[in-house]
Amino acid sequence: MDKTLDKAQIRDIVAKRVAREFKDGDLVNLGIGLPTHVANFVPEDIQVILQSENGFVGMGPAPEAGNEDPDVFNAGGMPVTYNPGAAFFDSAASFGIIRGGHLDCTVLGALQVDGMGNLANWMIPGKKVPGMGGAMDLVAGAKKVIVAMEHTSRGAIKIVKECSLPLTAKGEVNMIVTEMGVFDVTENGLVLIERNPVFTVEDIKEVTEAPFSISDNLIDMKQ
Repeated sequence: MDKTLDKAQIRDIVAKRVAREFKDGDLVNLGIGLPTHVANFVPEDIQVILQSENGFVGMGPAPEAGNEDPDVFNAGGMPVTYNPGAAFFDSAASFGIIRGGHLDCTVLGALQVDGMGNLANWMIPGKKVPGMGGAMDLVAGAKKVIVAMEHTSRGAIKIVKECSLPLTAKGEVNMIVTEMGVFDVTENGLVLIERNPVFTVEDIKEVTEAPFSISDNLIDMKQ
């Protein structure tokens, strides 16, 4: 079986799986990068309100090519659409929503995440960075935090025993979704609850530094 996945395949696998975590009526923030792609896969049978930290709720999927509105974009500067009932506001109101504990879920990427739910996602060594943006507020203010990312980056392991990069938040991550599987973060560490059937458990262990247990109810990754 071919286990080679390109970036587009990885993005779709992760985004589709994350979208299945949402419940009807959830208010959800999608972070920059891969997480923004989740907006394209929200199930049609539920209504989810997507918040963009740059100042609106009611975000929709990416527009078709040629139909972009230059005045409507997400926190990563990418063009998006908006749904009926959407509302636009300033950053103060946006972060009032985030810091006020109103988000049911936030989805964001990571440079590193460890078995205790610690997250490092803002500073790449040797690179100039403006700061962590709203990530610290998002992970502290949301009821559920999902890390959505590629399992490795150019061969570097991202699910580590202990984060070596500066932390964005400590002990706030609830779930990790990669192209290889889904992990719950528990008080006893990581638990593999779903596995992409393309990969074996041994495949996953080879590229996962943090120890993890395997759920007695391990299933194929939901699509």
